[in-house]
Amino acid sequence: MIRQIGQVMLYVNDQDTAVKFWTEKIGFVVVADQEEAGMRWIEIAPTKGAQTTFVLHNKEIIAKMQPELNLGTPSIMFYADHLENLYQDFQAKGVKVGDLVMMPMGRVFNFADHENNYFALVEK
Repeated sequence: MIRQIGQVMLYVNDQDTAVKFWTEKIGFVVVADQEEAGMRWIEIAPTKGAQTTFVLHNKEIIAKMQPELNLGTPSIMFYADHLENLYQDFQAKGVKVGDLVMMPMGRVFNFADHENNYFALVEK
């Protein structure tokens, strides 16, 4: 039985730039940064105690290890409070954001990371 989502794998071209984007612009924290057998594992999350984390993998290394994998970014929606403040904060930090719109599930906007992968935020 599956109980929860533990980690989401993000395949990025530049791990250091990805860490900088997620921590400096989005406000995530680094939970772990390890290297073993030539592969660097960087785990980030909204907070240290978050149940679900992202692992930033080097896209080139993973493609060589498993060429059959689709390494496109998964569609991820974050739940957030104070969406208007977050929207303005992202704009002020130069994060590429879409319009803040009302959807059946609540107010939503999307944003792009440094590699133009899109993510969504909904006010819950």
